[in-house]
Amino acid sequence: MNSISLEVNGKTVSAEVEPRMLLVDFLRQGLGLTGTHVGCDTSQCGACMVHLDGRQVKACTIFAVEAEGASVTTIEGLAQEGALTRLQQAFQDQHGLQCGFCTPGMVMSLTALLEVNPEPTEQEIRDHLEGNICRCTGYHNIVRAALAASGQL
Repeated sequence: MNSISLEVNGKTVSAEVEPRMLLVDFLRQGLGLTGTHVGCDTSQCGACMVHLDGRQVKACTIFAVEAEGASVTTIEGLAQEGALTRLQQAFQDQHGLQCGFCTPGMVMSLTALLEVNPEPTEQEIRDHLEGNICRCTGYHNIVRAALAASGQL
């Protein structure tokens, strides 16, 4: 077992973890933050996307011990005091989800994009979502949600 301490959604967390425990499993099983999904077990789908020290990463590709001392933001950490972010609200308004399984990963990816590029083109949004798979939609409304959140609709 290894001791780790990190910040998750603004709160310091310390725990004992197996050296091989993935960050996604630590978040889900260890902390009960089930918005970060395990979709493929091969790092292809993007359902487990989180922000690690401000950059988007697939939590299934990182061991929990590698997050020692880091700051992690999950989908649960985006909304402040119950208020949805502009992007989360745009997903709702633009019907950017169907089953919702991929939605947290999509929101985390697009949040990262909008932080570095506040007014991306439709093609830039589609390119950025290349590592996120949705099996229910044609991505049209997901792209519209990103455009709406950036004030371009």
